[in-house]
Amino acid sequence: MTPRATNRRTVLFAAAALTTGCGSDGGGDGGTTTSAPATPGTSAAPSTPAASAAPESPAASATTTGAPALAKTSEIPVGGGTVFKEQKVVVTQPAAGEFKAFSAICTHQGCLVNKVADGTIDCPCHGSKYRIADGSVVAGPAPRPLPAEQINVSEGSITLA
Repeated sequence: MTPRATNRRTVLFAAAALTTGCGSDGGGDGGTTTSAPATPGTSAAPSTPAASAAPESPAASATTTGAPALAKTSEIPVGGGTVFKEQKVVVTQPAAGEFKAFSAICTHQGCLVNKVADGTIDCPCHGSKYRIADGSVVAGPAPRPLPAEQINVSEGSITLA
């Protein structure tokens, strides 16, 4: 058997195939919800995407302005957040009644962040972490904070502005 070198085209094709799937599981409803970390004396039950208490999906309903709602305010956990994959946005609630939104695209290499846990927005590709309060980098290799997104919070619904 003679050794055969792998040609450049094969290597580039394989790299493109691996990069294409970065940050996407191809399923779900487009939202990933996580809860705040447990504090001593309490337990933090993990929450699930919008399927729990609401009979209709918030994305299916419209607000008084006609824009489709991303979520109900009650569905964004205090100290946590939700990633909306289809809209490429993450909505957090750093403190009760305070809602923030950021791009869900990691500033390192453009992967989609996939969860909010322990006060950070996390990217699965290379481990970058961002603060839920302001999108600033907690852990690299991300070179810049997540850009802020504009949202409207009205009548218990959150919509993109």
